Amino acid sequence: MSADRENMFQPRVLVVEDDSFTRALIGESLAASGMIVRSADSVAAAMAILNDFEPNVVISDLDLGPGPSGADLLTKIHEERPWVGLVVLSSHSAAALAVGAGASIPENTAYLVKGRMSSIADISVAIEAAISHAHIVDKGHLTSAEPLIELSQAQAEILHLMAEGYSNAGIAEKRGTSMRAAESLVQRTMQAMGIEADTQLNSRVRAVRMWQQGRVVIR
Repeated sequence: MSADRENMFQPRVLVVEDDSFTRALIGESLAASGMIVRSADSVAAAMAILNDFEPNVVISDLDLGPGPSGADLLTKIHEERPWVGLVVLSSHSAAALAVGAGASIPENTAYLVKGRMSSIADISVAIEAAISHAHIVDKGHLTSAEPLIELSQAQAEILHLMAEGYSNAGIAEKRGTSMRAAESLVQRTMQAMGIEADTQLNSRVRAVRMWQQGRVVIR
């Protein structure tokens, strides 16, 4: 091994992702590029690794299933270890869309949307930005056929509840509003997304698919 190789900086990266295939793919790709990688499938597992591993960068999905979210994890790391670079790798273009209203991530977190990444190299770029605490958002590329859809915070919350499977009655109860108010919010959300009533297609499924493709942003 050459001296240059021995002296080359090898970032320590902690990957937090509950999907085993995605976790393994990212971990193996980063390790192959010369990084030192550990992985976890939950916030609890990540916290157990942190003290021993002392990563330079933490890459986390936002929706990690039941329990604390990736947003909770990144906020805690930022508060306790502000020198650690942070990267979000999510299917959704905003934390509130991934894990619910009120969710937020620390400033200068590098943010990548899975569906808009051009290659695994985008993660390496995000890691470099995170180490230098430079803010980047979505290094992928959209085609002209996939425009971003801007929703208000209230509309984004409605979309998140629809994705969770709530009916109009469930949305009304969750938000503490009348059924009529909930129906109106759902209708305005559909209109904002450009989804018209169609007897051949399920409007809610179409809305959630657009959300899952990372095409929705909060204005």
